[in-house]
Amino acid sequence: MKKERKPLGLYIHIPFCKSKCIYCDFYSLPNAEEQMDRYTAALCSQLAEISRQTTAHEVDTVYFGGGTPTWLGEKRLKQILKTVEKHYRIAKKPEITLEANPDSAGDWKVLRSLRRAGMNRLSLGVQSADDGMLRTLGRPHTFAQAEEAAAAARRARIKSLSLDLIYGLPGQDLAGWRDTLERAAALEPDHLSCYGLKVEEGTPLWDMQEKMDLPDDDAQADMYLWTVERLRALGYEQYEISNFARPGRASRHNMKYWTLGEYAGFGPGAHSDLGDVRYAYLRSLDTYCAGVEAGVSVLESSERIPPRERDIEYVMLGLRLTQGISRQEFENRYRLPFAPIQSVLERFHASGHAALVGGRWRLTPEGFLVSNQIIGQALEALAGEKLRREEAN
Repeated sequence: MKKERKPLGLYIHIPFCKSKCIYCDFYSLPNAEEQMDRYTAALCSQLAEISRQTTAHEVDTVYFGGGTPTWLGEKRLKQILKTVEKHYRIAKKPEITLEANPDSAGDWKVLRSLRRAGMNRLSLGVQSADDGMLRTLGRPHTFAQAEEAAAAARRARIKSLSLDLIYGLPGQDLAGWRDTLERAAALEPDHLSCYGLKVEEGTPLWDMQEKMDLPDDDAQADMYLWTVERLRALGYEQYEISNFARPGRASRHNMKYWTLGEYAGFGPGAHSDLGDVRYAYLRSLDTYCAGVEAGVSVLESSERIPPRERDIEYVMLGLRLTQGISRQEFENRYRLPFAPIQSVLERFHASGHAALVGGRWRLTPEGFLVSNQIIGQALEALAGEKLRREEAN
């Protein structure tokens, strides 16, 4: 009997960008174009090397993230895709996503060329429909360029188009956010990611926040709840806290992260979960390239986590999804009682923050707003149960 291959996602980090946005804490470098060829060679070399560990797998998703992957250029992107095809077993209908800023994705012929090379999903970082806001954030594009990029993707016959948007921006009110969402929805994307602005330490925005008129938590909550209702009315299904899709168009790659699937990351700062080992690479382009070239480790961290010990991740990630978590699934996988977690969820059910649907516990839109609090209490209850069991033994 032929053994079924395990699904695997590949995340390929492209750390180059035209300019750095004031809120971005991802590892990315502006003005580093002279290192693109060296990096592409190192990336292809490591892709070939790691493929030896994936002989039992079949790649069903590939995700080019960044940075700005399209800034790397058509030729290099196609070289990387060819390397993946050469060294990995690819599923019959893989999802291959390319992130892009609108200013670098307006040429439909380039997009067509990439589509013919295998890329079938484009994720555009639109963020706002307000050009003044885009300039404030350090974005290198206008909303008109976002419209042009969306049209180019359709003309190039890209199968799926996703748009990233941010609410809670400096000086933004509900009317301003409504305008952005309506204008983005008018582009008829298959998928929308709507994120509340987070002020991350180490970013320029962190140092500027006192001077910025940032909406408070209540204002962000109003924007979020309106978004859920409006997108539902437009035919988008919410499947994760910040993600909405037309039926059948949820991000298959990102679902791997939230459902404990296996994925291998490549590039500085990339994370992996492969063969029961979670590991991450150092956040340094020079160190990464030199290490790959010399055949030495470029790992920043590595930890073995057997499937039975992923109960915390199951709860923490599962409650981010509208499909939620299941008592039966939890107890079968982890041989632990679900009752302590359920008692927490029942309390939040009474307040309208959680719901039991089809035997699965999930958070409501109001619950997603306080998800950190709910998940924290659920994990606390689980930890207490584990401690009691240890002491009993």
